[in-house]
Amino acid sequence: MSRDIAGSKTSSASNSSLTSELFHASVYKPNQGRIVRQATVAAIWVIVAVGAWRLYISLSDSLENNALAVGIPAAILLAGLWLGYRLVNWPRFADFLIAVEAEMKKVTWPSREEVKRASIVVIVTIAILAISLFLFDIIWQTVFDALWAAA
Repeated sequence: MSRDIAGSKTSSASNSSLTSELFHASVYKPNQGRIVRQATVAAIWVIVAVGAWRLYISLSDSLENNALAVGIPAAILLAGLWLGYRLVNWPRFADFLIAVEAEMKKVTWPSREEVKRASIVVIVTIAILAISLFLFDIIWQTVFDALWAAA
């Protein structure tokens, strides 16, 4: 056990660096925060896959060696997939995601009727503001046109 800045005891697992976590295959607190962690790793994987695909397209146009055009994005893809998996199992980040899921379970979500009413209020308010701005614009345009013509 070690002490953090506030003086409270913290476990050594939460103080481990991400670089040391990259070489483990274990899952940190596997039964907690599953939904948020799975969604986070899926988003990271999609971003990495799209980036690797775009890199492949770019390299296949510029490189004559097709092995490099495929190998470099494939290596980046594999490294990114592993990094995403390890990131959501890094104790500091995993604890944050677990806390996010716990807080989301406490949220009181509005009913469908409340969402409809709130949406109507927002749409009507925006329409009234747009009409008001349009009318002010016409009025001021007329005033400035009259001043310009008088000058």
